[in-house]
Amino acid sequence: MQEQMNQDAHNNTILTITGSDPTGESGVQADINVITSLGCVAVSAITTVTLQNTLGIQEFYDLPADIVRGQIEAIVNDVQPDVVKIGMVRRREVAEAIISILEHNHPRHVVYDPVLYSSRGDLLIGEDTLREIRSRLFPLCSVIIVGKRDAKAVLGNEIHANVCYLDDDNGHGFANGFASSLASYLCLGCTLDDAIEKARDYSRHHLTTVATLQGRADRLYNDFIRLLGKDYSHNSDVAHYADALNVSSAYLGQVCRRIAGRSTKSIIDDWLLHDIERQLTTTSRTIQEIAISLGFSSQAHLSRFFRKLEGRSPTEYRKMNV
Repeated sequence: MQEQMNQDAHNNTILTITGSDPTGESGVQADINVITSLGCVAVSAITTVTLQNTLGIQEFYDLPADIVRGQIEAIVNDVQPDVVKIGMVRRREVAEAIISILEHNHPRHVVYDPVLYSSRGDLLIGEDTLREIRSRLFPLCSVIIVGKRDAKAVLGNEIHANVCYLDDDNGHGFANGFASSLASYLCLGCTLDDAIEKARDYSRHHLTTVATLQGRADRLYNDFIRLLGKDYSHNSDVAHYADALNVSSAYLGQVCRRIAGRSTKSIIDDWLLHDIERQLTTTSRTIQEIAISLGFSSQAHLSRFFRKLEGRSPTEYRKMNV
């Protein structure tokens, strides 16, 4: 098809309606980067605030539907964006608010990148919201961008002509970046076919080569284990290790679960348990002496701790292993 790139003929503003990703690899932050890099102007409305880092999403805060509606109306009434790009929409009421505004204002193009799963595979949207989106939002879209693996979950049993399929396993934020670049090329005047081709080319050359944000989880975990080896005999408090490493207890727990598959407390307790077992089987120390050496408040405290993890008392364990 003949390419159309007459930017002056169109408003070059794109409204992105999606969630926030603090890492900048997806969500509204990534949308703004891509849209501005391609010469368009990005305006935005946030649907969901995420507590997120390189280890994944820890928590969501879905903005109330009236707040989402207010954000969109404030922009649409004033700027009248030519193209709307939609990403994370988790609640039916929010979907309804978006749809009603689109039905009233009729932007030239609507690009929808459904966000069904997190990068760790957690389902982010309910079936009632999906039904509303399929029945009312899909007909308003110029193009729906779907990963091949998620096609059935997104589209249901209906056949839609305006679907652009992406290969799977492109990594966190790839579909989001593709959708933003596609919206940008449509905003610049390309036909849909040309915009899709240009977006694929842009994604191949820019989204796959950009440096992925690197967290410090591996290094922090190793530092924690080294510190634990020095301190476990006199301190079993998670906050002690988090403070020493200058991170929150929640983040240290997240790191331990991601790398070791266990909580911080269980790792600390395991070191204590192994030392108790070692002393019970290789020394003649009394249980009281072992308790004092490892910072327990009393022999009874150690015994309760040991029985909870080992399923028997220290005395029983010593008799069976000496």
